Amino acid sequence: MDRALLVRWTGHFWSDGPGTFGPMDRALLVRWTGRLIALHCLAMEEAEALIPAILLLAIGISSIVLMRRLGLSPIVGYMLGGMVIGGHALGWFHESSTVHLLAELGVVFLLFDIGLHFSVQHIWDARRDIFGLGPIQITLCSLAFIAIALSLGYSFEISMIVGGSLALSSTAVVSPTLQQRQQNNCPVGRTATAVLILQDILAIFLLVLASSYGGNASDSVEQSLTMTIFMAAFKGLLAFGCSLLLGRYVLRPLFAVISRTKNEEIFTAIALLIVLAMAAASGWLGLSLTLGAFLGGMMLSETPFRHLIRTEAKPFRDLLLAFFFIAIGASLDWRILLSHGWQIIAFASVVITIKAVAISLSARIVGWSVPGSMQLGFLLAQGSEFVFVIVSMPSIRSAFGEETVSVVFIGVALSLALTPTVAELGNRLAREIRKRSSVLIPKSESIPIETVAPVIVYGMDEVGRTVADALEAHQIRYEAVERDYDRFTAASVDGYQVVFGDLSDLRLAQSMAMDQRRSLVLANVRHDRVTDLMPIVNERFPSLTKFISTKNQDQTSHFEKLGIRAVAEQDESVGISLARQLLRSHDIDEAQIESWIQRRLEHEE
Repeated sequence: MDRALLVRWTGHFWSDGPGTFGPMDRALLVRWTGRLIALHCLAMEEAEALIPAILLLAIGISSIVLMRRLGLSPIVGYMLGGMVIGGHALGWFHESSTVHLLAELGVVFLLFDIGLHFSVQHIWDARRDIFGLGPIQITLCSLAFIAIALSLGYSFEISMIVGGSLALSSTAVVSPTLQQRQQNNCPVGRTATAVLILQDILAIFLLVLASSYGGNASDSVEQSLTMTIFMAAFKGLLAFGCSLLLGRYVLRPLFAVISRTKNEEIFTAIALLIVLAMAAASGWLGLSLTLGAFLGGMMLSETPFRHLIRTEAKPFRDLLLAFFFIAIGASLDWRILLSHGWQIIAFASVVITIKAVAISLSARIVGWSVPGSMQLGFLLAQGSEFVFVIVSMPSIRSAFGEETVSVVFIGVALSLALTPTVAELGNRLAREIRKRSSVLIPKSESIPIETVAPVIVYGMDEVGRTVADALEAHQIRYEAVERDYDRFTAASVDGYQVVFGDLSDLRLAQSMAMDQRRSLVLANVRHDRVTDLMPIVNERFPSLTKFISTKNQDQTSHFEKLGIRAVAEQDESVGISLARQLLRSHDIDEAQIESWIQRRLEHEE
């Protein structure tokens, strides 16, 4: 009836005659006008819901462009932008449970990415740092901050919780800083990452302590805290063991099935599922979301699909981390910054100084040189993102007072923003000490840790296998990549070091740290695809030497113009000529090369 009345009313409206416009028509007009207004309001609400996302993206893009021109970390821009749009300034951005969750997911995805790089073998290799340097550093820093808090009149419980949280450094800041400076795989970078992993695990117990704090120190409370810590440790060990079993007996078969579908989108969904599911499972056990994400990454670090998963998760990590720092900036009050400026600067200076000295001393205790220990101390001298989480808890916040909490927040944020500058200062001081001192630098510090294989072999057909055999025979580490599941499975079964993925996706090349490799062998790849991608590859990875096998002189000339060492196949076995040129580029003695080729040809006969 509404539709018929609407047609009649519309006709009356446009007609010149008197028409019939009765009470029922008026009711229809009112009803449809109300519907139009409701639809308009709904559209406005949906448009307003997009404003936070637009603001976050605009601040993120502006921060990256502007801060790089100024030579500063984008983190500085994120925080400043958040402060401008926050509730204490323009009021365009307000904290909510959704905002808090999304900000925390930034750290969750960061820990997942670190877990992808930190297998059980890596933990064992870094045992000196995780079980030696890490505990010493945490103890020295905590004692210093606890003593200061006690001298200011705070209770022992509050002093212990806040002192322990200030002893932590920021994984979210140090990790990008190392990546920007290409220090991930140098001794300082590897040690810093190992220490940060231990700190992130310790943060779980600090969160348990902070949530259990009720403002008194009775024996029953102390016993309750002891039992809570014990249960948290038990749950953490249980989660660690379960993650190892799940990674080996569940995820490997699961990915084997998924990879057969040859559907790239499903890997994105699986990456998100694993991160969120492991974080949620950890939360249900009463542990932190970040521990679950880290264990999820470790589960995948033992599989040949780790690089592909990291490629799919990286965009979410970068976007949510930017959101995390913008949310921190939005919580800061610029008026506190003006009225308590000297207190904030003093707080940040004390934190940076104490941590730089304590961490440097800890490194010296475990055998680091003065220059190396100084680099570590300055690199890890900032506060941690966990300070914002711990101090925000109602019991801790009420014990400090809003004014003090604001000073702590802005002071920690300032230490985070100063991290690249402070780290560079440490590097310069270390270089000056090395120039003026004749002290012998330990070999473990002077020689970069080779955490990635120097050679990538793309394609495990007959040519790729021949090249891999040549590298293994001369003890040159390699990592092979294969996009065809059948060839990938066959190569894995035959014992080759191969991972699943398509290296023509430059995101995968970036996640595999191609800029740290020495050689790339294109054994099985479409030549037209190589032609399209090579200009971008040459620009992004200028130090990478590329090799490809060709069948005639025309192909050889074409690829040499693209900056690739093209090797024409000879009458020998397939791949032998390519393997010879690759071994020569890695300074293998000519006699050794020819001896291996002779053995290879005799074996094939």
